[in-house]
Amino acid sequence: MLELNDIHTFYGPIEALKGMTLKINTGEIVCLIGNNGAGKSTTLMTISGILKPKTGRISFIGSDISDMPPHSIVEMGISHVPEGRRIFPKLTVKENLEMGAYTKSSKFSPRRVARGDKIQNSKFKVQFDKVYEMFPVLKEREKQLVGTLSGGEQQMLAISRALMSDPKLLLLDEPSLGLAPIIVSRIFKAIQEINKEGVTILLVEQNAHAALNLSSRGYVLENGRIKMHGQGKDLLNSEDVKKAYLGE
Repeated sequence: MLELNDIHTFYGPIEALKGMTLKINTGEIVCLIGNNGAGKSTTLMTISGILKPKTGRISFIGSDISDMPPHSIVEMGISHVPEGRRIFPKLTVKENLEMGAYTKSSKFSPRRVARGDKIQNSKFKVQFDKVYEMFPVLKEREKQLVGTLSGGEQQMLAISRALMSDPKLLLLDEPSLGLAPIIVSRIFKAIQEINKEGVTILLVEQNAHAALNLSSRGYVLENGRIKMHGQGKDLLNSEDVKKAYLGE
């Protein structure tokens, strides 16, 4: 589904990704682990078009997306939940979710709903129902300003907003960051549910143990390069991974 081949991404003169190569197959949950500054968030931003690789190729379902603008990448079926959530605090829960579907070619686009397309309106409602079923608290708070939500509720909203565009691939950047353990458990359960619905997932996560347990495969990133990769269970048993990332 997604392939990165020899990707080099820079911040000005600083090279953040130094020949990144990875592959994600349809239906997988794949995690990317590494220390702070290793290039994990940079990888996701490069895939979603926020950053452009200087060299290398990114292929999604057979198409080269290396030079595509972010909105076109969303329209192709990639949604990105960034670190820090990046929700709109002065909009309501419902308005944030509507923004998630606001792409020109999205079959759930509120622009099409506004034109009176009853079929699209129905599909748009179905997508709302899906995220509200996954996170019922968002339905309860749909008219509430997002800036007043708890951290856990905001993370649920950030994930739900990304799902409103009906993605094929979901990029998740540190979804458990700063959350209470009980909320983290709910978020990880939701990730499994999303994957079972047919969405492929690339997960960047500070909790390496939880991420590797959840994922079918994993990559270890160090200083902008892939240091090792393999099945999640194999990486969990790796002495190098245990020492560097699992605190064992």
